[in-house]
Amino acid sequence: MTRAIGPFDVSLKPLPMDDDPGSEMLGRMSLEKVFKGRQGSFILQHTGVMNRGEQSLVITIVPDSGSGQLEGIRGTMTIKIEGGKHSYELNYTLGTP
Repeated sequence: MTRAIGPFDVSLKPLPMDDDPGSEMLGRMSLEKVFKGRQGSFILQHTGVMNRGEQSLVITIVPDSGSGQLEGIRGTMTIKIEGGKHSYELNYTLGTP
């Protein structure tokens, strides 16, 4: 595994909710994150839960989503927010399994 760490920029925008019963307990947000490094892109899947003020977040690279210099990327990411600044730790491998 290779580790990449560094800061990133994030833009957060609220999204409208459906009118389904119980939807008032839910929230939707659009997150755009910009990382600097290799050329290419990949998709991150965020699975997050907020339970009584405590949050849990698991971030996984979607298989086969890498392009350019990031083709074949696999791994996981963690995010830290300290002093209003965002940073990441990406643990990954490149190439075929």
